[in-house]
Amino acid sequence: MKRLHLYVIKSFLGPFFMTFFIVVFVLLMQFLWRYVDDLVGKGLSLSILGEMFFYASFGVLPYAFPLAMLLASIMTFGSLGENYELVAMKSAGISLFRIMRPLIVIAAVIAFLAFYFSNNILPKTNLKFTTLMVSVKQQRPELVLQEGVFTNEIDGYNIKVGRKDKKTNVLYDLLIYDHTKNSLNESVTVADSGYLKITEDKKYMVLTLFNGVNYTEQRPKERREQAKRPFRRDKFEEQTIRVRVNNFDFNRKDEGIYKNMYRMLNINQLNLMSDTLYGQFYEQVRNYLFQIDINPTIARHVHNHTVPHDSLKQKPLPGADSTFVVENYFETLDKWVKAEIAMTALDKARSNMQNLNLYQGQITARKRHINKYDMEKHRKFTLSVAVFIFFFVGAPLGAIIRKGGLGMPVVVSILLFIAYYIVSMTGEKSAREDIWQMITGMWFSTFIFLPIGVWLSYMAGTDSAIMSAETYIKLLNKVGLSGIAKMIKKNKVGKKE
Repeated sequence: MKRLHLYVIKSFLGPFFMTFFIVVFVLLMQFLWRYVDDLVGKGLSLSILGEMFFYASFGVLPYAFPLAMLLASIMTFGSLGENYELVAMKSAGISLFRIMRPLIVIAAVIAFLAFYFSNNILPKTNLKFTTLMVSVKQQRPELVLQEGVFTNEIDGYNIKVGRKDKKTNVLYDLLIYDHTKNSLNESVTVADSGYLKITEDKKYMVLTLFNGVNYTEQRPKERREQAKRPFRRDKFEEQTIRVRVNNFDFNRKDEGIYKNMYRMLNINQLNLMSDTLYGQFYEQVRNYLFQIDINPTIARHVHNHTVPHDSLKQKPLPGADSTFVVENYFETLDKWVKAEIAMTALDKARSNMQNLNLYQGQITARKRHINKYDMEKHRKFTLSVAVFIFFFVGAPLGAIIRKGGLGMPVVVSILLFIAYYIVSMTGEKSAREDIWQMITGMWFSTFIFLPIGVWLSYMAGTDSAIMSAETYIKLLNKVGLSGIAKMIKKNKVGKKE
């Protein structure tokens, strides 16, 4: 039995590591396409880019573990079934669950490692990645002059290039507007050709122009001469413009700015942060509601609901809200008093409605922000449990379809993972918007796929023919769809011939 277990483990580890690195590579390519606009043209060094991809690879690992487990389990048991090795093991009296036993232990170990990684390592790498990405986004792009387009990347200048020689980098037909003195288009330079160079320290721009003219409108000192608008024209054969440029060098942000974000915290820190945020949230709700003109009884209820840990809060007496009948008192008043009371009540209701509409958006945004911290706590568990669930989905499914390699297993795995992702995103969105409870939304995908895994394991363990066409032909005949059943049977016979 030990040799059999070692053989199964050896058959599993190879596909697992191969698919794991393939999945990480594919997810990194998705990251590259997502942030390509923020990286291109910034003049970043290879060390900065390498560091960014290193941190980004850690960010995709929580999704790579479940997908790699699903792919590897389908490929392993599909290959064993395709080569009739599962049949030989079962004929020797070894059940499918005994064959899966060593891999169940490995799946549990990988799930635990995934949780440890998500809780202890990933928050630190997320902090470094976020800090680095914000620094890159705020980095000014390298100056790229495009043909026929004005560029204002140089402080105080607008430059337009008519044509650019890509081999020699010589610029032709230059038009330059000088705004360094906070003036309008009073200084314009036209040059036949020139070239642009940024110094190695990226602090100065040197623009050398040839065969051009500088047009300048001068401002007269005396008011009576302003209508004349003196004009000056200077021709030159060569002119050099040296401009100091800022923010072309890379400046790394302080990590302390982002250390309290939900993706940078472990479970203990998330619990402490959630308690703090909920305390601030209840205080904000209480302050908003106390600004609304309501009666003391309702205000007491609001206080009791928003201060759950107050030992001095008063409980309203039973029947205290019904000791005074407003309708009976209102009927005894004169008509003009009723009208005045109605107008006053209507004004207060409108004022309260305006305040509620104003506060509702702020309270909803604050609650949605708190929900992100609660979601992150659950996500650390759900992605780890997904590793274990996908094994019980992939292993029996591979034993049923009996196809190894990278063909059918890859297609089935991608479809299953897309379905899992869609269900998971649906639950997370419902939890974030407070449509569902947090535990229901975050564990919704687990509640769906866990029974599927149990059912597939049972069907594979009992050798049920769920992938056989005869099974579905009999089912269609039972429900009265004999025409479809005959069509399937006819196609099956045609393929055999």
